[in-house]
Amino acid sequence: MTNTFAGGTAAVPVMQVELTLSCRNLADMDVFSKSDPMVVVSLAPFGSAGRDKHWTEYKRTEVVADNLNPDFATKVPIAYHFEEQQYLRFDVYDVDSGSARLAEHDFLGRRECTLGELVSSRVSELALQGGPAGSRGTLLVHAEELLASKELAVLQFAGRKLDKKDWLWGKSDPYLELFKSTEEGQWVLVCRTEVVKRTLNPDWRPLEVSVASLCNGDYHRSVRAVCWDWNSNGTPDLIGECFFTLNELKQAGRGAAFPCINKEKQARKGSSYQNSGQIFLQNLEIRTQHTFLDYIQGGTELACTIAIDFTASNGNPMSPDSLHYLGRDATGQLRNPYVTALRAVGQIIQDYDSDKQFPVLGFGARVPPNGVVNHEFYVNLGAADPFCYAVEGVVAAYQKCLPQIQLYGPTNFAPVINHVANFARQYRDGSQYFILLIITDGVITDMPQTKQAIVQASSLPLSIIIVGVGDAEFDAMEELDGDEVRLSAGGRVAERDIVQFVPLRAFAGADPATVRTRLAREVLAEVPTQFLGYMRANRLTPQPPRDAPVLLPPDPSLL
Repeated sequence: MTNTFAGGTAAVPVMQVELTLSCRNLADMDVFSKSDPMVVVSLAPFGSAGRDKHWTEYKRTEVVADNLNPDFATKVPIAYHFEEQQYLRFDVYDVDSGSARLAEHDFLGRRECTLGELVSSRVSELALQGGPAGSRGTLLVHAEELLASKELAVLQFAGRKLDKKDWLWGKSDPYLELFKSTEEGQWVLVCRTEVVKRTLNPDWRPLEVSVASLCNGDYHRSVRAVCWDWNSNGTPDLIGECFFTLNELKQAGRGAAFPCINKEKQARKGSSYQNSGQIFLQNLEIRTQHTFLDYIQGGTELACTIAIDFTASNGNPMSPDSLHYLGRDATGQLRNPYVTALRAVGQIIQDYDSDKQFPVLGFGARVPPNGVVNHEFYVNLGAADPFCYAVEGVVAAYQKCLPQIQLYGPTNFAPVINHVANFARQYRDGSQYFILLIITDGVITDMPQTKQAIVQASSLPLSIIIVGVGDAEFDAMEELDGDEVRLSAGGRVAERDIVQFVPLRAFAGADPATVRTRLAREVLAEVPTQFLGYMRANRLTPQPPRDAPVLLPPDPSLL
């Protein structure tokens, strides 16, 4: 790969790397079962070094129940920059509940390293540090460069006449795992199906996996399918395995059958052994996996609405202790946490909105002229145009609004969520995607209504970002975030995870510029994934890229 030059500066190529994680010999923290491990991957920003590194959470694996030697199906994709020292931290936890708060789970160990170390070793065996006394757990990291591919494989398998392992019930609880072959001749877990209870003839739900992850874009690379019988003690029984390539699946098509072979049973039974059942391909579909930029370059716009908490718990705006304090610093700039959040997120979002017009809502205040409490009012208070132009227009409207209203309460989210959802319902064609940024200091007082509003909006082109300011407890926000447990309300489960919550205090101690940069990164990290989740769920493809503007040659008379 060749470097390109622009203005005398080399543009170093970026390599996309995929990390696959496993653990071995973890500490057992549970009394009546084994630990339920999960790995949290964090990154340190470029230039951060030594003990004062500022870590930002990047990825969490799934939780593997009752297993001290887990193989995680969740992949960690990361851009590798040769010219940077990229620090990573891997924290292993025993998950004890559905809470997303890491403090509520048992810490099993940690390891720091650089991405360069992982890439150069390809397969790294790292001893965990700082875990329970006497524990010697190990983290295994497999790093592989991914070739550029936009293909997504949708695979659906079924098992027939599988061996029975649960003699008490005369059935098995089968699930399937797919492994890819690496250049070192090892097998690395790619994905797994759900467990289908008490059957020898399971029909598993479709698996969606990128062709790059499944075989690194090589249709002739071998894939290993291993069928297991799930056990409650965390140690599954092997039913059998088979091998195929993506090319063989494409050529054979629906109904292709592969004998499921248990080599130990085959060696024991000899010539009388035929197989331990068969694995059938029920369906295979190769789709183009469009990227976030494909849609943006095709004309999809991000429409951002901002909602600001004006409840009395924020404090009197004239007091320096208030979260809405209107005083200025030595440079003449407003520095309260609301302005910090507005600028951090808005400055990025406005680049994807052609007219840069933001509707800004307020809630929880008494509003003129009649002083009635309102949970859905425009911050520019009755102006002919409810929109604010660009981020500084939002800040100006916010600053002008504060002296005219009375901070009150309670803290109700549902009205502003339903407000934006009503607009999103009108743009299901992929032409616009809506982002609602809620900045708040307190505990939600309409939690049931808020949960219902989010669940109803989860089928719409909408993401909700909540930035918590101040020192209040934000347990309810973690529940709304739904990273670990999908949000539900009224017997209905959210179709997608559309909420991202970030507490501003997580960045305490950094200078204002660093706070804005880190906050923007953390807050907006999930938006492209949520965006693509909506587009794929509704089978919306991007429009062709818009024509680039024609650049006319300069007027010679001006040279």
